[in-house]
Parts: sequence; C-alpha cells; structure tokens
Amino acid sequence: MEAAYKSGFISIIGRPNVGKSTFMNRVIGQKIAIMSDKPQTTRNKIQGVLTEKDAQMVFIDTPGIHKPKHKLGDFMVKVAENTLNEVDAVMFMINAEEGYGRGDQFILDRLQNVSNPVFLIINKIDQVHPDDLLPLIDEYKDRYDFEEIIPISALEGNNVDHLLHVLKSHLPEGPQYYPEDQITDHPERFIISELIREKALQLTREEIPHSIAVVIDNIEVREKGGSVFIQATVVTERKSQKGIIIGKQGSMLKEIGKRARQDIEALLGTKIYLELWVKVQKDWRNRPSQLTEYGFSSEEY
Repeated sequence: MEAAYKSGFISIIGRPNVGKSTFMNRVIGQKIAIMSDKPQTTRNKIQGVLTEKDAQMVFIDTPGIHKPKHKLGDFMVKVAENTLNEVDAVMFMINAEEGYGRGDQFILDRLQNVSNPVFLIINKIDQVHPDDLLPLIDEYKDRYDFEEIIPISALEGNNVDHLLHVLKSHLPEGPQYYPEDQITDHPERFIISELIREKALQLTREEIPHSIAVVIDNIEVREKGGSVFIQATVVTERKSQKGIIIGKQGSMLKEIGKRARQDIEALLGTKIYLELWVKVQKDWRNRPSQLTEYGFSSEEY
C-alpha cells in the first residue's frame, strides 16, 4: 500500500543572522532568499517550496525577530510572529557559535502560545567543537519543551537530510499545494529586487545600514534573442548613502549591477540588461505610504 502524501507549512524563526536564508537556499537548491552577514536582511516572508515524491514542504523564511526601532522594524517582527500559528511546524534556529542570548528569550516568550511542534535547530555546527554542543542543548531544553533538537550546518549541508526527514514525519496528510517545478510563491520581480539589494549590502559593508530598498521600475522582454531589459531604482535615506552606492565615477553601482546581473541571469536562464538608478527618499522606513510602495503590506504594520 502506497504511503499517503504529506504536505505542510514550516516557519523558520530565529534571531537575525543565524542562517535562515542559507538554510532555505540549501534546501530549495536555488537562491531565493538573500544572504548577508548583516542582521535583519530578510524583510518579507519568503516561501520556498520543496517537492518530493511523497511530500511537499513549504518553508517560510521570516524576518529575524528583534526589538523594532522603526516602522519597518515593526512590520518585520509582525510578519515573523504572524506566521507562528498559521503553520504546521516551527523551526527555531540558533547560532551554535553565539549560544543563548536575551534575543532568544524574546523569541521563546513568543513561542509559549504556539500549539504546533517547535524544533530547535542548532545551526553552524561546522564552526564549533562537538563537545560544545551538549552544554548548549542543555541550556535550551530547560527553557522550552521542544519536539526535538537537531544540530545542522546549513552552509555545509551537515545533517540537513535528517532534519528534512524528521520534519516530514510531523506533517499532516495533504495535497500538493504548488506545481512540482515551482520553488517559491514570490514573483520574479520580487526575487530580482532582492538579488540587487543583496549585492548592495555585500559590497558597501558597514557604510550602508539597512536603509536601502530596491524598486523594479520596468521589466521588458526584447524579442530579438529573448533577452530581458530591467530598470531598477536603489532607494536610500540620505545623500551621503547615495554617494556611497554610486561610488567614484559610478564604480560601485557598476559593480553592484554586474554581480546582480549574474544572479538574475541564473534565475531567468537568459541574457539580461540591467540599468540601475539611485534616489534619496528621506526617512522612508518610517513612512507607511513609502513602505507600501516598496512592497511592505500596509495591513501588517
């Protein structure tokens, strides 16, 4: 007798920068969530779809839960918290290198009312000695009744297959929600804007905080050769940030565009032409109208 098909939604939560996006990209096998070593990189729920012959797992990579400092921060935390009771399982991911911190307690307090199974995922085990894991496990298991505690390395892939097997065993019987070749519920326009934003964050390092947004102004397929022409605007909050993004004689913007174009071509499977502009929009992170314009739903802040 053939086993019943299983499907469900799994929320990935944790402090900023614990490796949630790295895990998502590892499992899905393609870059759909942007990665940066700066906290609070993810701003929207990114749904990644993993379809296997006997199950479909829909992972929701949420913004890192943190104490917000502006309206955008409020939005990010509400997005993360709102997913907790809408899913079939919760992955609470921590960084093995950092151990327990006040930010984790902030999240644990929000897990008290969650009725579905919560798994503690200790990520980045490739960065610590195995002997350091046991005290860490003891620290957390006394603070919450986790369904299971699973150490992994999302970057190296260590123990990820075991984690997927455990998660699948806890999912209910259900339908295949998405076609088997679909890996995310986000439109290509959103993924493209995120890839551009990722490069800007990676290249500017400490000079640019998370005060940039990327708006796709136009996507046009040029019939000859099937190439795609994309126009996008990088929005900053201050003139000084605009100068950094553009760089000396446009060198930084050119490099951002070059790196983003490579990832976008891999995503779309075709040659693209990318044209980038930069504009200043003062204090946009505190303006609801601007947040809505840049893709953050007004219903959630």
